[in-house]
Amino acid sequence: MSLLRRIPVGSPLQLLLLLCSFALAGYAGVRLLADDWFGVALWFVGAALVHDLVLVPLYAGVDRLLVRGFAAAGRREWVGYVRVPAALSGLLLLVWFPLISGAVDERYRSATGRSADVYLGHWLLVTAALFAGSALLLGVRVRSAAKQRPPTDH
Repeated sequence: MSLLRRIPVGSPLQLLLLLCSFALAGYAGVRLLADDWFGVALWFVGAALVHDLVLVPLYAGVDRLLVRGFAAAGRREWVGYVRVPAALSGLLLLVWFPLISGAVDERYRSATGRSADVYLGHWLLVTAALFAGSALLLGVRVRSAAKQRPPTDH
């Protein structure tokens, strides 16, 4: 009985929401796996393998080069200002890759009434905005740090 007292239990509303989310996830899983469970399982295993064997070494290597480059320039604290927009842009590319690459058929246009031709430009604009915002934030922080630093006499 003492074990049950140590388990944190939320409010009844939290428990109800948790139960509902499990029910929704279960329903979605049953619906997804009912049509082509083998294809879904194959896609899931393939995606995990591609991520672990190709993507992780690729972006870990790029990140290592980024850290070394900034460390060599004496600006290691600037790494986050490149990592964050690059990670967000990469995540958007991963999620929207079929539309960004234009690898959709006519069913997309007939189902949505929209062309997939604009997604590459939109992704590039969002990526540019992410990097510009990060550069602006870095500039503001560098400027405020320079104002707070006492002047040196030479």
